Amino acid sequence: MNDNAPASHSRQSRTPEDSAVPPPRTLRPALPPLTYVPLGRQPLRRLPQLLVGLALYGFSLAFMVRAAWGMNPWSVLYQGLERRTPLSFGTISALLGVLVLLLWIPLKQKPTFGTVANIVVLAYTSDLGISLIPPHPGIPARVGLLVGGILLNGFSVAVYVGARLGPGPRDGLMTGASASTGRSIRLVRTLIEISVLTAGWLLGGSVGVGTVLYALTVGSITQFLLPSFAYRDGSADSRTPRPRRRLRRAPGNHP
Repeated sequence: MNDNAPASHSRQSRTPEDSAVPPPRTLRPALPPLTYVPLGRQPLRRLPQLLVGLALYGFSLAFMVRAAWGMNPWSVLYQGLERRTPLSFGTISALLGVLVLLLWIPLKQKPTFGTVANIVVLAYTSDLGISLIPPHPGIPARVGLLVGGILLNGFSVAVYVGARLGPGPRDGLMTGASASTGRSIRLVRTLIEISVLTAGWLLGGSVGVGTVLYALTVGSITQFLLPSFAYRDGSADSRTPRPRRRLRRAPGNHP
């Protein structure tokens, strides 16, 4: 009987931490806060990331325009306004970007360097992309432009928003609404795209299968890629509260 006592005592003396379920292992990093980080912190890493992401964003819009199977919802809105005004596609993009900033007020968002860069770079790169890609390509090229445009758009948003130099007017709605409501980037982005799509369609913008595909998928693409490109600021992010992991108590050790 005494030979078994140490083993029995050892089983009864285990703490709750000993029986805690380890967290699942993941290959993807967690998403840090997407709040603004001053440009002075690692500018040689973050400024190129911002500009490259914005340039790719502009070209992704041009891809979908030339695919002619339905553009992304914001481009549908730009096209609808383009048909009713003498302004170019890129100019309308810039002007609407300024107007959308007014919607930031209730979300307590503030324009930053990245916001201004977004308005300027997208206006030029979207017009440049449209001028470089010939109109009326063949069906295989249109399929490639459509799929590539959707994937490139979600990728570019993750790249430039991940630089944390401030989102553009449109993506500021996404990050601001996500932060204020606690909803996922995927859900918030999808709801915004559907709303903008409806407005663009009513103005006469072209809506097609690509438009619907974009509206339903770009939020998921962006949310999936953001953790890989989001800049991590050790001093600020370390102060962000982390959710506590619940521990499972060992049977028979309840107080």
